[in-house]
Amino acid sequence: MNANVLRRFITIAFVATLVMMTAYYFYDAVVDRPRGDYEAEKGDMHLSSGEFDKALSWFNAALRRDPEHLGALMGRSAVFISRGEHAEAMAELDLIIDRLHRQLDEAPEDSLARQALAVAYANRGNVHDREARYEQALEDYVMSLRIDSNIVDGPGLVDKIVHDPRPSTVRKRAKYIYEQLKLPPGERVMRIPELDAKQRMYKP
Repeated sequence: MNANVLRRFITIAFVATLVMMTAYYFYDAVVDRPRGDYEAEKGDMHLSSGEFDKALSWFNAALRRDPEHLGALMGRSAVFISRGEHAEAMAELDLIIDRLHRQLDEAPEDSLARQALAVAYANRGNVHDREARYEQALEDYVMSLRIDSNIVDGPGLVDKIVHDPRPSTVRKRAKYIYEQLKLPPGERVMRIPELDAKQRMYKP
């Protein structure tokens, strides 16, 4: 076989293999996934870096592909909380909580749905807390702990190292609110800015 022909054959084969591998990885990463997963993942990346407008755009894109996409709904609620848009966050969390209760009625063994429900209650409690609706906040915090105390009892080791060595957990905040509500109104101290600043949203 002519050497030039052989080289061209090898080059063509290499390029074809490269194209096929790229197409395979693209298909696996984008096409062969549940609808909306790719967009929700991109939204989560922007949410984590504080790019809330971009995050919301990706979450909306995910919901256009799958209006029931739980990750995108949770992501949107997190964006609204981060931007202080509490009414929008409450509407989203109410929707999520209602849907997850129905899902668990049909499949009580669904551990992921149970974890997501605990997170949704914790985050809704956080919104009530920020709006000074402390009784409602306490109810949601307690419900979150009843559903799955492990998922909302504080971030994992990596989060503790990266963010804060003594994070404010749902359990701690619920206990604090409970103790303050037992006091006469004039003696209650519901907000401690340096501690409140340590509260963060949870994700399943």
